Amino acid sequence: MTAKNSYQVADWNGPSGERWVANQARLDHMLAAFGGAAIAAAAPRPGEQVLDVGCGAGTTSFALAARVGEQGRVLGVDISEPLIARARACVPPRAPVAFEIADAGSAAVSERAFDLLFSRFGVMFFDDPAAAFAHMRGALKPGGRLAFVCWRTAAENDWVRLPMGAIRDIVTPPPPPDPEAPGPFSFGDRGRVERILKDAGFVDVALAPFDHLVPFGRGTTRAAALDDAVEMAFQVGPLSRALADQPDTIRAQAADAVRAAFAERPGEESVLIDGAAWIVTARNPAA
Repeated sequence: MTAKNSYQVADWNGPSGERWVANQARLDHMLAAFGGAAIAAAAPRPGEQVLDVGCGAGTTSFALAARVGEQGRVLGVDISEPLIARARACVPPRAPVAFEIADAGSAAVSERAFDLLFSRFGVMFFDDPAAAFAHMRGALKPGGRLAFVCWRTAAENDWVRLPMGAIRDIVTPPPPPDPEAPGPFSFGDRGRVERILKDAGFVDVALAPFDHLVPFGRGTTRAAALDDAVEMAFQVGPLSRALADQPDTIRAQAADAVRAAFAERPGEESVLIDGAAWIVTARNPAA
């Protein structure tokens, strides 16, 4: 295992995994439209076998299981023990779904066993994405389908752009990450995604832009929704890392600035911010 992959595993079994478990309801609410669009593109059918990569707490796995029915099967895999534990605790009665703690890009998987390889924001963290996708393609039946949703660029996504822009005069911003380093925006470039999947052996690769308002935070009133959006930004995403070692005075200034930025956006029970993703589809060759 590379140092980068070791860090990803440690992080998702530590701070990141714990934060996602704590914020699961908020995050599922935020990502619902994106996951729904990816499932629609995947078009799972009754009786199919589905591998859900980076399944997290299982929300998409349960939605896929409802589509494939009792004659089908969904296997959700994730490197995060806290998230898989949450997923296992939430399995509906008789749902055709199981979960495993595994890195889908390298773990042993049944060859040619699955009709569909799916992911909601779970495939942007591989150290060697072409090799990972080639490995996962081996789990697909001939002619099997790939469908996933991934973020476009950070500049197009307000859950990063707004809070980080709000604190630029309060805290020195971190240097921009390598655009191809594992991370939420590593698949922002269309050409790179196409090259990765074609190098991995997929055919009929297609990327469709999907833009949708993201309901960030939740509250019964506008004020409560704004407060919750600020709290969520402080817990999940780059703002939480940028402010991790800052004193309380700086964090308070940052909170006021971020709240002001969110207050410029519409929404009553959530702050509605811009989200930009790719819906990616491809196919395993038939032979």
